[in-house]
Amino acid sequence: MFHLLQLNFLSVFQSILQLFHLYLVPICFVATWWLIAFSLVSLYRTGKDGIRQIQQLHSIPCSGCEFFTNDYRLKCTVHPDTANSDVAISCPDFCPRR
Repeated sequence: MFHLLQLNFLSVFQSILQLFHLYLVPICFVATWWLIAFSLVSLYRTGKDGIRQIQQLHSIPCSGCEFFTNDYRLKCTVHPDTANSDVAISCPDFCPRR
């Protein structure tokens, strides 16, 4: 009796699997390409944001200032709390090094 139920279950499971196979293959195909496209867009946005951040950091003028000491304990004698930060881009006390 158990053997007969087991065979019946396997045949029902196999027919259900064949039915789902018709729908599962296209769904997986679309999901895979959607995941690849999403990953590429994410990489593009990350790269674009990274380049923008690097350009902003390169516009910090502290290293060319007369008051910049290049010492990790006191980076700037005028504004030590904002030296080498985004706030230092528009520093009113910037004096080009001679």
